[in-house]
Amino acid sequence: MRVGIIGLGLIGGSLAKAYRRDEGVTVLGWDTDASITEFAQLAQAIHGPLRDEDLPGLDLLLLATYPEAVVAHMKRLAPLLDKQTMVIDCAGTKEKVCREVFPLAAEYGLTFLGGHPMAGTHYSGFKYSQADLFDGAPMVLVPPVFDDIRLLDRAKKCLAPVGFGHISITTAQEHDARIAFTSQMAHVISNAYIKSPTARSHDGFSAGSYRDLTRVAWLNPAMWAELFLENKDNLLFELDTLTASLRQYREAIQNEDFDTLRALLDQGRRIKEEVDGV
Repeated sequence: MRVGIIGLGLIGGSLAKAYRRDEGVTVLGWDTDASITEFAQLAQAIHGPLRDEDLPGLDLLLLATYPEAVVAHMKRLAPLLDKQTMVIDCAGTKEKVCREVFPLAAEYGLTFLGGHPMAGTHYSGFKYSQADLFDGAPMVLVPPVFDDIRLLDRAKKCLAPVGFGHISITTAQEHDARIAFTSQMAHVISNAYIKSPTARSHDGFSAGSYRDLTRVAWLNPAMWAELFLENKDNLLFELDTLTASLRQYREAIQNEDFDTLRALLDQGRRIKEEVDGV
């Protein structure tokens, strides 16, 4: 299998290293920073650079870039790609990408699926990429149609060397609604929480709770700003929901209303148990 990867940051670099574990896979890569492409080859994450003349021979092309860049790449590459090549993007939101690329793929007779590998770290860049980053992790796919079993089976086979633990199939709209809660909100909260003036004197007074809540405050500002704005409506819904809940806690604490505060805390504990079983 021949795999091309555009974007060799944390996600693209980790995908490249994962595929390189399989001796039957040839991995070609490209990044806007040519030095990263060269370094990835020296690090044996890729076999060589991905050039336009290599595109027709690919079995799989992965676009590990921001949503806007995915659309831009597809507009340029669509005429150059072979109809047998499967294309999957790895951007953090799906509605814009799928809305613009599905029609483009249909126009050129290409096979394109939206995708989102659900793993990462609070670091960014190729130097933090890991071959086992996606081992056991979920992968979300957004196909153009939902009744093409052969298409989904082919996608699963193309992704098999990466080591995903579970592949979910959904719509772009459902993906973005869920990801606003499970990922984007966590980054907003973490990033806002660390802005307390008390944060500068936490040393010696913090443990697991602090580490868990602030881990993703260390983020890539440009990437997350784009993702937040791409998913504005869903993220605003989650922020409004959280704000309303926080007002309840604040009011109970301000009024020293023990019964209400205990009820709010118990409600949250029970929902956590119902949702996650722990």
